[in-house]
Amino acid sequence: MESSRKISRVTPVRILQVGLGAHGRNWARRVLPDVGEVEVVGYVDPDPYALDMLRQELKPRPELLFESLKEAIGATQPEAVLNTTALPGHVPVTRTALDAGLHVLLEKPFAPSLTAAQELVDVAAHANLVLMVSQNYRYFPAPRAIAALVREGPLGKLHEVSIDFRRYSKAGPNGRGRHHQEEQPLLVDMSIHHFDLLRLILGGEPERIFCEAWNPRWTTFNGPSATVASILFPGVVVSYRGSWISSAPVTPWGGRWSLEFEHGEVFWTNRDDDMTHDKVVIRPRGAHPRAARLTPMARTGPWATITEFVECVRTGREPETSGRHNLGTIAFVAAAVESATVHEPVSIYRPGEALPV
Repeated sequence: MESSRKISRVTPVRILQVGLGAHGRNWARRVLPDVGEVEVVGYVDPDPYALDMLRQELKPRPELLFESLKEAIGATQPEAVLNTTALPGHVPVTRTALDAGLHVLLEKPFAPSLTAAQELVDVAAHANLVLMVSQNYRYFPAPRAIAALVREGPLGKLHEVSIDFRRYSKAGPNGRGRHHQEEQPLLVDMSIHHFDLLRLILGGEPERIFCEAWNPRWTTFNGPSATVASILFPGVVVSYRGSWISSAPVTPWGGRWSLEFEHGEVFWTNRDDDMTHDKVVIRPRGAHPRAARLTPMARTGPWATITEFVECVRTGREPETSGRHNLGTIAFVAAAVESATVHEPVSIYRPGEALPV
């Protein structure tokens, strides 16, 4: 998914990375070294084991490693924080960074509740700081091309979307992974990507969701590992199926999509796990299918998100996936979890409305 081309036209942003679990170390090893627009001035994790793992994998200078965020901020004088902690660390780490006058890029979901998310958005806005969420699935050519097809309407009006996501995730030789132990391992940890893509591609906000989620007794998951949902957008009905325990052929990480229009279908799939190999096929009603043209991007995935973050820090522009904008995705996921809990359709909060009590 990465671009090997380094782009550096501005003074690098001094960034402090917080959270060095497996995913955070992946950022440290594979992403940050390729982005010349950032200078990593320190790594922070309160867990000495995580710091030891980073020492082995990246071999950073000893003075760059810290167990305390406040100590690291004082010692390194960063401009921004990259928050790659697990979900429980998202709010406290981000709040500490914002209170210190630092811009923040953090992983999804950026808060465990809509109320907590709104509070972070308000703090960032009051301090005129960039708060951006790394919804990296947006930053690929295929969803951009499909969003343009929906917006421009060459096949007429869109009325139905079907999405399938299938994987088989079992405990490995070292035991269960982090997501096996989560309360909502599918909806909160994975489906959030697909829900955010729906907001991008359909160019609007969902109105209502009816979601069922379950977990067979034989799985290694603590929480619901499979789900089926019906989602209503203005004029469009979405059928969503997701599973961490499927025995059927796996789908791409972005899912397999079919979009039904008045005059044809758009089909999005992939031959492997790299979203740079996405394929979008346009099937007009009564005509031969053709491949959609996908505009290349200089950077994709997390490389693109941090590039966008740096540009917004330097220019003051609001990111596409700012915390404020991403409130819609947080609300989408929260409504899915609520619907699966109460077994009833749930209306979805729309950004700009009064927060639900």
